[in-house]
Amino acid sequence: MTETSKNSAFSVTDTPHPTHLHTHTFHSLAPGPKLLVLGAVHGNEVCGAKAIAQLLQDIDNGQFSIERGTVTFVPVTNPLAHQLKQRTGDRNLNRNMAPSAIPQDFEDRIANVLCPLLDAHEVLLDLHSFHTGGRPFVMIGPQNNSGTLEPFSKAAEEMQLALGTGAPRIVEGWLDTYARGVQRRAAAPVPAGSARAQTLVTNPNYGVGTTEYMRSRGGYGVTLECGQHDDPQAVQVARHAILQTLALLGMVSQPMEATPVDREILRLVDVTDRDHAGDSFTREWRSFDAVKAGEVIGTRYSGAEVKAPHDGFVVFPNPRAEPGQEWFYMAQRRS
Repeated sequence: MTETSKNSAFSVTDTPHPTHLHTHTFHSLAPGPKLLVLGAVHGNEVCGAKAIAQLLQDIDNGQFSIERGTVTFVPVTNPLAHQLKQRTGDRNLNRNMAPSAIPQDFEDRIANVLCPLLDAHEVLLDLHSFHTGGRPFVMIGPQNNSGTLEPFSKAAEEMQLALGTGAPRIVEGWLDTYARGVQRRAAAPVPAGSARAQTLVTNPNYGVGTTEYMRSRGGYGVTLECGQHDDPQAVQVARHAILQTLALLGMVSQPMEATPVDREILRLVDVTDRDHAGDSFTREWRSFDAVKAGEVIGTRYSGAEVKAPHDGFVVFPNPRAEPGQEWFYMAQRRS
């Protein structure tokens, strides 16, 4: 059985904004897992939206069916950013993911619809892409722990989900690395920009996105970075991951395809912000480009060099980052 819903998400601005979040839910008549698949959380990352559209057509055509459990597809999770063909609408939807009693922007209103949707599911596959070239990778959460930052008890299930996507790299350590960045950001001079933006990026909860929110509600999930934004192969990576996830959870009759045995596991260890619009990289970095300790990665507007603090890898280099926000991350191989 299929259910299509259009949930209200009104904006307070005068600019014409989308007025609903379009979701597609399939309820099997047999009990099973509850899976949520998201596309275009960032509006210019469209591979997930395209892959979901293909699969919805395949289901309608009878090429396969949902035989156990419930799956909800959200092709375009941030319709304003998608409409604008850019990463964000009023702000980054994949930060500070939480319901808002007094929503301040469009993304707050989307979160007020999206968070209950996350609450209603157990497993999340969030499909993204990235600015610069490179191979796909999948991001996971922490090891099982009872700490205060991100307590978790489903690391084994999440690793199986990550392995099933077929991505050649697995990356961990997002939230604790982001938390260290927030501490430095809060202590730094306030950059030019809106007070609202500064309040968000210095909020310890700002590192919480879709997967972190899902873990906080007792579920688990991964973020799959399917490739460069404009790479047509990224759509096939997203499609393959959705089908593999459905098979892994026993929701379709098709068996899982064989997955590569060797995986590189990296851990994020630090984040560097862009301080000024004049800050620039020394070259066109790609995610997972290797660097040696002391190698110059970028140059500040002041002329100061930004050097690698240790041997490792550049991750998420963003040459168009806003001042006061993440410019690039550093990662190392997990010991």
